[in-house]
Amino acid sequence: MKKSFAVIGMGRFGRSISMELYRLGADVMVIDKDEEKINRMSDYVTCAINIDVCDTDALINVGLSNMDAVIVSMADYLEPSVMSVISAKDLGVPFVIAKARDEITGNILDKVGADKVVFPERESGVRLSRKLMSSDFLEFFELSDKVSLIELMPKEEWIGKSLKELNLRKEYKINVIAIKEHEDINVVLDPDEPLKADCPLVVTINKADIKRLM
Repeated sequence: MKKSFAVIGMGRFGRSISMELYRLGADVMVIDKDEEKINRMSDYVTCAINIDVCDTDALINVGLSNMDAVIVSMADYLEPSVMSVISAKDLGVPFVIAKARDEITGNILDKVGADKVVFPERESGVRLSRKLMSSDFLEFFELSDKVSLIELMPKEEWIGKSLKELNLRKEYKINVIAIKEHEDINVVLDPDEPLKADCPLVVTINKADIKRLM
């Protein structure tokens, strides 16, 4: 079943995360009160809606409560950001992310109910969208235009099996370069050692193959 996201605010960060989530296969609804911005996004997402986010009834009518997550991307506009976070949580959205301009606005958004606060200079829209699309991803880094490094939890079907048995390079196009166990990072891997549920893997993968992990 596809994941569904609503992105509120079509600035550069909002556009970036919306288009990447859609490219990765999610259902994406974008919301902004600027009709011109909405028209520009209509071909790149599932649906683009022109409403005032401070209108709670309008948010109810567009089905915000059905989303797996809502991303509030209006760091320069505190009141609409706060209203959007409160409305999304009141409507039962399980995970609400809010973009903050600075630590002060971040603290405010945290206090009104945001589950995660992000700062655009620290977290790119592309990186965040890939984390959202796979709950197994703990960290995500772009090593180059083509290759990413990901820290992820083992999938349920991998647990108790060895790297030799799983042949992850063939099945998922990933190279396991390390396994983390508590504070230790083991780079000398035993291909016959069964994977543990609580030990993340550090892998490299071509960006074109990331969908295989989702």
